[in-house]
Amino acid sequence: MSVDFSVPPYAYSGRVYGSILNHQTSIDALGDEMFDVPYKNPPSAPILYVKPRNTLARSGSVMVVPSTHEVLQINGCLGLVIGETASRVTRTSAISHLAGYTAVIDVSVPHQKFYRPSVRFKALDGSCVVGELRQRDEISDPNKLLIKVAIDRDIQQEVSLGACVRDVEQLLVDVTEFMTLQPGDILLTGLSVGAPEVKRDQIASISIGGIGDVSVGFDSERVNA
Repeated sequence: MSVDFSVPPYAYSGRVYGSILNHQTSIDALGDEMFDVPYKNPPSAPILYVKPRNTLARSGSVMVVPSTHEVLQINGCLGLVIGETASRVTRTSAISHLAGYTAVIDVSVPHQKFYRPSVRFKALDGSCVVGELRQRDEISDPNKLLIKVAIDRDIQQEVSLGACVRDVEQLLVDVTEFMTLQPGDILLTGLSVGAPEVKRDQIASISIGGIGDVSVGFDSERVNA
């Protein structure tokens, strides 16, 4: 399968999968709750959610904040863009299945559930803002990257990918153990706690060193309706 990655996000013709509880801050935030129902223990396999097609948006787009919500959460993510069909990959071959990397803003409705959040929290229109592709060979070690999240150009959060429970290679190994990733799919490395919140008339942006910047504005009315 041939994929044209030149015009994001629509050129990424696959699906976007996010990872829950793959950042150490998320595990730490649950504390003793991790051993209660429904968790009982820390997850032994990746926990994924899907960002449907309706969520995809370009950097610089404007997203509508639903009237039912005063604020939304801004999560900065590294996107692993699949270039070759990946099924049961090994740790040494995992990176070779990538076309490269991209910066992604994952917008969510604020929620307390870290484990299997409701689709309605994660699937708002335009809530997955995808940047341009950075070829995999241009990044020597994706696990050392730092994500900076800003609201109106004021940095609100810095997230180190070094704190991921599963690094890039291991996440690909563990996910492709039970599902096949196709060219054009994007796998997000994980969310940290303390995601900044944004209101109408504000602009959110993320920056990942070596990968690039992505931004999205927020409004209360639909544009070009």
